[in-house]
Amino acid sequence: MAELVYRPVVGAARTLFKALDLKIDTQGSENIPRSGGAVLVSNHISYLDFIFNGFAALPQKRLVRFMAKESVFRHKVSGPLMRGMKHIPVDRKQGENAYKHALESLRSGEIIGVFPEATISESFTLKSFKSGAARLAQEAGVPLIPMAVWGTQRIWTKGKPRNFGRNHIPITIRVGKPVETAAGEYAGAVTRRLRERVQELLEAAQRAYPVRPKDDKDTWWIPAHLGGTAPTPAQLREATG
Repeated sequence: MAELVYRPVVGAARTLFKALDLKIDTQGSENIPRSGGAVLVSNHISYLDFIFNGFAALPQKRLVRFMAKESVFRHKVSGPLMRGMKHIPVDRKQGENAYKHALESLRSGEIIGVFPEATISESFTLKSFKSGAARLAQEAGVPLIPMAVWGTQRIWTKGKPRNFGRNHIPITIRVGKPVETAAGEYAGAVTRRLRERVQELLEAAQRAYPVRPKDDKDTWWIPAHLGGTAPTPAQLREATG
């Protein structure tokens, strides 16, 4: 079926990223299968993560259908685009509908993108993972592909102004080998292994990141455990009561 919306959006994003002079470093795209279903799982630190996750699949000539909160589909601008790109709306009160939709897509040979943390991590560290991605991969019998992105929080993240200037921001993306799953294995055990692998990829992306904060005011995008001033998970929990 012709992709009347997705491919033009990809082209527009490429043009924008070229205008912003983003330095995108991707490794591991060969771990994404060239055909058949797969579940692509990533950390979540920016409103733009799904775009960069999708870019990682382009060398394999694949388009990723992302699971995203239902409110994005109601927006007058993003809604028609999300529907046109065949992304999957998730109503947290009726999550089973989204699960069934994703399962059907996987069985028809699509790649489904999942953020198992469910929301952006404001500490830029990994939050706990929900088990839906593992359950989908097990039930559909498809590969579970871990990946990590770093640097995207510097462009647009929760609680910070958008930075769409020509600031030459590097973006580092790492895609790992599939996490093994067995049909009868407890999804929680698979999810723990998946989170460990995403953590390894995130640390690899952070080590490879080519720039450091310019000054003391530019440390907000670095996690506290790496010497930055991003709030810790404990501070965020305390702030939300």
